[in-house]
Amino acid sequence: MLIEGQMAKKTRLATGRRRERPRKRAEQQRSIETRASILNAAIAEFAERGFEGASIRAIADRLGLQHPLITYHYRNKDILWRAAAEHAFAQIRTEWDISAPEEADLSPLARLRQEYMTLFRYTVAFPEFHRFMRQETLTNNPRLKWVAETVLAPLLGRLLPQIIEAQKQGLLPAVDPILFHYMMVSLTATLSEFLNFIGSCARKP
Repeated sequence: MLIEGQMAKKTRLATGRRRERPRKRAEQQRSIETRASILNAAIAEFAERGFEGASIRAIADRLGLQHPLITYHYRNKDILWRAAAEHAFAQIRTEWDISAPEEADLSPLARLRQEYMTLFRYTVAFPEFHRFMRQETLTNNPRLKWVAETVLAPLLGRLLPQIIEAQKQGLLPAVDPILFHYMMVSLTATLSEFLNFIGSCARKP
């Protein structure tokens, strides 16, 4: 009887653990989705009002959430801004890895075409992104240095060798590779804002 009782107890514990796993996975998924929603709303708020004008309370209002829920995940505005920037560029990198994976047999020009097209599609889908970044260029602040070193440097490390190689092949203008990159970024920003403007006009009665 003792052995049977112990076996039954072990069975109940194992069954309980199996039930807990899907519950934990669901909770983790909800947490990931909540953070993504917060970061997207933060990008929109910072894009509209700038860092100084934005507030965590206003971001919470955009989502219909309580202010403490946001500070639970991101305890102050600076941490939230940095997380939002990392979130945006992580999405771009993920799309790059899908459209132009490093192991793919693509020429430098074909790879660049895919990467800048991906950036263009992202900025059409999320027009706040360029405004979010542009707000930071209006003032001299420590976030600019941080984003340059932490976020932009790895992206340039991926793009610049491709630009240089395509230039060597005579397929791109022989200008400073960084200048070429920012020309392309400006072009994607202008085109995406134009498309969003046309879309907003079409939606008006």
